[in-house]
Amino acid sequence: MKKSILTLSLAGGLALSAGMAAAEVKVGVTMTSFDNPWLTIVLNGIRKEADTHPDVTLAVEDAQLEVSRQLNQVENFIANGVDAIIVNPVDAAATPPMTKAAVEAGIPLVYVNHPPLDYENLPDGTTFVGSDEKDGARLETEAVCEALGGEGKVLLLMGPLENEATILRTEAVEEVISQEPCTGMEIIEKQSGRWERTMGRDIMTNWLTMGFDFDAVISNNDEMAIGAIQAMNSAGVAKEDVVVAGIDATPDGLAAMEAGDLDVTVFQNGTGQGGEAMKAALSMVNGEEVPTNIWIPFEPVTTENMDQYK
Repeated sequence: MKKSILTLSLAGGLALSAGMAAAEVKVGVTMTSFDNPWLTIVLNGIRKEADTHPDVTLAVEDAQLEVSRQLNQVENFIANGVDAIIVNPVDAAATPPMTKAAVEAGIPLVYVNHPPLDYENLPDGTTFVGSDEKDGARLETEAVCEALGGEGKVLLLMGPLENEATILRTEAVEEVISQEPCTGMEIIEKQSGRWERTMGRDIMTNWLTMGFDFDAVISNNDEMAIGAIQAMNSAGVAKEDVVVAGIDATPDGLAAMEAGDLDVTVFQNGTGQGGEAMKAALSMVNGEEVPTNIWIPFEPVTTENMDQYK
């Protein structure tokens, strides 16, 4: 049986057994997209932890935002006899076939960052490592609410609509503004920018052309927020007139905050997620139990504490 859900502090981690097998351990990794700066941080966390184990080799694939491509990659990992698989899912709804294939093959499977479908009830030999998406968006929206005094018109930039992280973050935004003291806030328009800076810029350019009157931009991630900022700067929108919020505290997000463009972000420890995913994979290879879910907490970032996240 699995242990109960575990929450890890940023300094915590799964303990690996002292004796890694001397034989080579092959781990297949498939990421949603190599073009996403945030996911690069997660992947680098995986690689950093793998580098501490000389017997571990990685096979890393780019799903290029395609569900079918990612499923084929998982199937190829299994056919090639890897010892463990790490998946950053393109689409939560597409994860059950991957889970089934890995479990039937007896290969440990770790989902990272993007939650798989039914992540709270994964079978033995499978786990999810990530952060509570609703908690991150709640912290983000509460900060915007405080900045606006609980009142204002909001434009909402969402990630891919099929993505579980998008769904959970958007739900959290809507939940916060449905409750006091934030009921004076109203989402007047929302659109998916698919996590991408260029799409965030294009969407904001269109909104400005349409003449929307707004007080805040709440984005499901920093990249889309930065794109929106670029569009507003090009259009001459005064920084002090709009509160702009994102999630992840990426290096570019922190740079935008330092420049006075991004008002709110929330740190998601991508390096920690990647590292814990690799630790979980190796623990299962060694026959150890791991929790069903491994949570890495979000942390609010302000201009006062941002230096510690650089």
